[in-house]
Amino acid sequence: MPGAMPEPLPIWFLVLPNTLLLDIAGPAEAFRLANQQRARRGAPPLFALHYIGPEAASMSSVGLGLANLEALPEVLPASSWLFLLGRPGEAGDVVRAAPPWLAARHWLARVVAPALTAPTPALRLMTVCSGALLAADAGLVGTRCITTHHELLDELRQMAPAAQVVGNRVFVQDGPLFSSAGITAGIDLALHSIAHIAGEAMAAAVAQVMVVFQRRAGDAPERSPLLACRSHLHPAVHKVQNAVHADPTRDWSADALAEVAHVTPRHLGRLFQQHAGLSPRDYVAQVRLALVDAALASGLPRGQALAQAGFSSMRAWQRARATAPGSAQPSQQASG
Repeated sequence: MPGAMPEPLPIWFLVLPNTLLLDIAGPAEAFRLANQQRARRGAPPLFALHYIGPEAASMSSVGLGLANLEALPEVLPASSWLFLLGRPGEAGDVVRAAPPWLAARHWLARVVAPALTAPTPALRLMTVCSGALLAADAGLVGTRCITTHHELLDELRQMAPAAQVVGNRVFVQDGPLFSSAGITAGIDLALHSIAHIAGEAMAAAVAQVMVVFQRRAGDAPERSPLLACRSHLHPAVHKVQNAVHADPTRDWSADALAEVAHVTPRHLGRLFQQHAGLSPRDYVAQVRLALVDAALASGLPRGQALAQAGFSSMRAWQRARATAPGSAQPSQQASG
């Protein structure tokens, strides 16, 4: 219906007995905080979280019971994101012979596998830690690139011999399959996913609340200029950076930037140099240049790319590149 609000994107966490609590709580909290950020702006939630399993209740890895789990659904909405989570001591045939594992494997093969092999799959499969082993056991990996916790790489290679198993990666994307190394890497994967659907400013705001400013890309260290200069804990500087990301076309004068932080322009300049390593003006230019590069890489016409990044003309863009030569290039520093 015209004017109807879009439905939140459904995210499903498949919970088995002894699931690592951080594997589920870390990503789930990131998505909850993204919804909270939206609510503060008067916007509807982006994500709807569901917790499913072959049993209605399971004990987590730390002895905390997880109850009221939904039954494994017969159908998943096409746009769903499905998380397969890790468990301690996962290696070995004993775990994979347990009824909950077998029930989950059967459900994945019957319900999820057809969605992943569609010509243009909308379903995302996300694995955290040994969740990759469950995906492999259910026949969901195929020849795709995948990673897992470093202690499980050899076993994953045995279970998915046709796959491209890679180590020393925070997370890996290959088509609809997103796999992460485990534990805190699940948070990195969630932040990456939030950025994809809601923008880097939203992901940075969530990371700030979670105090995980050292955001990592799949091939860490992070290389995106949009995420550079954020490896700090100063709330006023983060607030300004978030504002610039959210509205890059605004006339960001020194006074306008200082007003966001509720400090004087001179003091903001000192804070940026101390915590971000550059001036507020150079940060605005860096963000705008990165936005232009990303827009051009996606095929957007140059004039439109410049306009949506806040450049009034080709000359203004060229002048910004000339005066900030390093900002147009991918950052080599880890960032958050």
